[in-house]
Amino acid sequence: MDWFEWQFLGKHVEHSQQILHSSHNLYLVLIAWLVACAASLATLQMVERACNAEKTTAKTLWRWLGASCLAGGIWAMHFISMLAFESSIEVHYNLVITIGSLLIMWVSALLAMYLLNQPSLSRARMMLAALIFGLGIGGMHYSGMSAMHTYSHQQYDPIGVALSLVLAVGGSYWALLMAIALRSTQGVVHQLFKYAISCTAGTAILSVHFIGMWALHSFSPLDAGSQAYIETNHWQLALMVAVITLLLIGSSISAALVDKKLQQKEQDLARVNALLSQLDEARMFLQQVAHYDPLTNLINRRGFNQIFAEKLADATANNNKLAVLFLDIDHFKRINDSLGHDAGDELLQNIASLIRGTARGHEDVVARFGGDEFCILIDIHQRDEAQNMAKRIMHTLKDPIELAGRRMVMTTSIGISVFPDDGTTPTELLKQADLALYQSKGNGRNSLNFFSRNLTTRASLELQIEEELRHALTEDTGLVLYYQPIVDLKHGRVAKLEALVRWEHPEHGLLCPDRFINIAETNGLIAQLDHWVLRKACTDLATLSRLGWQQLGIAVNCSALNLVREELADEIESALYTSDIAPHRLELEVTENALMGNISNTSQLLRQIRALGVSLSIDDFGTGYSSLAYLKRLPLNTLKIDRSFIQDIQTSSQDMEIVQAIIVMAHTLQLQVVTEGVETTEQLELLRHYGCDFIQGYLISRPVELDALPRVLEQLNTSHRFTSSYSALQIQ
Repeated sequence: MDWFEWQFLGKHVEHSQQILHSSHNLYLVLIAWLVACAASLATLQMVERACNAEKTTAKTLWRWLGASCLAGGIWAMHFISMLAFESSIEVHYNLVITIGSLLIMWVSALLAMYLLNQPSLSRARMMLAALIFGLGIGGMHYSGMSAMHTYSHQQYDPIGVALSLVLAVGGSYWALLMAIALRSTQGVVHQLFKYAISCTAGTAILSVHFIGMWALHSFSPLDAGSQAYIETNHWQLALMVAVITLLLIGSSISAALVDKKLQQKEQDLARVNALLSQLDEARMFLQQVAHYDPLTNLINRRGFNQIFAEKLADATANNNKLAVLFLDIDHFKRINDSLGHDAGDELLQNIASLIRGTARGHEDVVARFGGDEFCILIDIHQRDEAQNMAKRIMHTLKDPIELAGRRMVMTTSIGISVFPDDGTTPTELLKQADLALYQSKGNGRNSLNFFSRNLTTRASLELQIEEELRHALTEDTGLVLYYQPIVDLKHGRVAKLEALVRWEHPEHGLLCPDRFINIAETNGLIAQLDHWVLRKACTDLATLSRLGWQQLGIAVNCSALNLVREELADEIESALYTSDIAPHRLELEVTENALMGNISNTSQLLRQIRALGVSLSIDDFGTGYSSLAYLKRLPLNTLKIDRSFIQDIQTSSQDMEIVQAIIVMAHTLQLQVVTEGVETTEQLELLRHYGCDFIQGYLISRPVELDALPRVLEQLNTSHRFTSSYSALQIQ
């Protein structure tokens, strides 16, 4: 069988040829092995670069460079190994066939690089690739062997040839598997694994060559005689080829390492840029959160203050005017309590949209400060412009708003301050607008007010009263109780007393509740004040009991804010226990609106108090919005008619009919009736005629202190003016 002028073993013995013996230079063999290992290492580096490259051009470049390193390294290994061959015959090489062997190796290497760059490779395709690459190695080797020209005859052992090809294909398959497995390793393990694969692959490639050489047998003619080994300088050529090949491979590896570092730097730079981009987005988000209200998308207080400071500086420089409009939605809490917070949020969004639509584009600054508070900053020339803006807002909000299947009509209270008339700093102007808003709410809401200097004086006075009231409650000084008798018309005697708190102010003298109760409610002191009144009233009732007034009861007012406190029942029980007063002698008075403000929680708390044995009275009846359906379910004992229905009862038929209807209704519900504000005998007779149970007012007695109370009670109980008319009526 002939192929490139070499034959398998056949009939050489017939011609009496003798086998020529040969050997190899071990140093050149070692150099050849190093070249093969370096080529394998370079190939792995190129594969890694090609896989990690982002551009198609770069992938192709690294793939071709890797194929060149692999082909050049294996071919150089083969060439050096051939130069390491030492025999007694002179050897010449065919340049064309030698270059052809390099081309075979390069095509096979390019195919291997292409396959290694695939993200996934099936086992069948991997075996096909190993077969092609292995045959390429074998083809390169045996075509290179055929380039040897000598006077001897060369024949091959088929077993050796087959073994070399099997090793080439098997080694190729193993190298493909290891190169793919290398992708899953990192760090030091990755590098060690890479070196191990390179050394093993270099050894396998070198082994293919020498198994092929082992399969080669050279025969010389019998008449050629015996020849000694020919000394050559092949080691110099081999060393030059090795150096050139290693330099090229080393340059390629260096380029790959440099590219890897550059890519890592690019990736690091990309990560830094991505991080900077994320930081910018986070900064913008934080700025949005820090300066904008997430519910309405209006700027918040912080953003408003920043813009306010800038516009204030411009207004100061240009001698312009600014107006601050502080808005508060009237009775907004009822929406949250009745329809829920989701409905309240939806309402706030609608209101914010309406206010923004009323504003004059980007000229006006609209902000939400939190809750139902809004603020608008506008440029003005005259104060009337701010008033007109406020009126437009109030008119716009009166349009019905669809909410939770209902048509809601909201109103707003507005306070206005003007720069530079009312202040020169954002803090000062906002404070003045807030004071004006407070006045609008105090005037019945749904109104607007400009700031005036007397509001500052009033606010300062209220702050002073708050501080001094807090001190009076803490130190238990200055506060006193006055008592107004309540007469039982049926028996003509004082049945109970109403405890009325007063304050002996060191500067302003004796203050009535209307001077400090609202301040106590606004500043969280009402619970402490009510508790003080409760304990003091029970203590004074115990004192009166010791003086002989054991049947006398006492009525104590309870604030609406105190009715939501679960501790109230325990405080009442503690006050009764400490003073040793029977529970039925204590009556708790609550206003009509306080009862209806939160009927579910109120009714539960009232039942707890009623379970203690304490009587319950509804105060100022007729001035609120109570429902008879709820009223009959509450555990009440007494109903107190407000004084406003009594003042003109002699001349007003409407008041007369209202009072009569209330008394009849109360008796129907098994409630006793107390009428306050009785000042004339005519009022007394009418109330007695209508069947009123109890009366109180200046006709009976003004409120008096505890020290004067026994004398007043004695006089009232010995007087016959409350019994004679009743007896006369009975006789008639």
